[in-house]
Amino acid sequence: MDISHNEFIGSLPTRFFKNLKAMLSVGRNELRVVQYVGQKDLYSQWDDVMRVTMKDRDIEPTTILTIFTTIDLSNNNFSGKIPSNIGELKSLEERNFSHNNLVGCIPSSIGLLTNLEWLDLSSNQLACRIPQKLLDLAFLEVLNLSCNKLEGPIPEGKQFNTFSNESYLGNLGLCGFSLSKLCYQSETPQPPQQNVSGSIVEFGWQVVLLGYGCGVIFGLIMGYIVFSIGKPQWLVMLAEQIQPRKLKRSKLGARRLLRGN
Repeated sequence: MDISHNEFIGSLPTRFFKNLKAMLSVGRNELRVVQYVGQKDLYSQWDDVMRVTMKDRDIEPTTILTIFTTIDLSNNNFSGKIPSNIGELKSLEERNFSHNNLVGCIPSSIGLLTNLEWLDLSSNQLACRIPQKLLDLAFLEVLNLSCNKLEGPIPEGKQFNTFSNESYLGNLGLCGFSLSKLCYQSETPQPPQQNVSGSIVEFGWQVVLLGYGCGVIFGLIMGYIVFSIGKPQWLVMLAEQIQPRKLKRSKLGARRLLRGN
């Protein structure tokens, strides 16, 4: 199915993919006969000609399989999210949704399309991470996710190890071995736990040392004043006032002792 290079707008409805019954998987009990478009018989007098652009190559098959399933919706104005039920189209081999305005995440259900060989979702507004489920696409040969808003690490292993960095260009949030931007696990460093009791003891010692230092400095200053200018008058008067008080207290104490005896 090819409806590319038009001016279609709007979102992709879920029922649109449900109606593509020819692309659904065939049950186990059903026999599948390979038929060709334009297959000649005794009465046919014409041939069908079809040109297919697949994986950037133009081919003109001599016989065309009816089960050859592709969806090309590229170069339109489709918007909205990609329906998750697209994973039900198990016979799908080629899918091109490039150059639209699709948003949201890449559905992980695409990983169910085990026959998919070509996936082009470039030039959209797709975000989130590349689903790890896409590693199940064992036949995937061409992948183009460029010019989107994808982020996070690129899946590693299987077919993804064969894709170059051109498959992911224009996604500034992507990182991985296919790009020059490596992925680092950003861990927020936690502040070291402080010992509350130890900090209190340390603070107490700081106060003691500060008081001791101030006392020493004050004593040195007073000693310098006494020895340099003699006895200050205010200091002598203060000492004379304190000494009689001490004598009076000592006399009263002696009298009390005598009375008690």
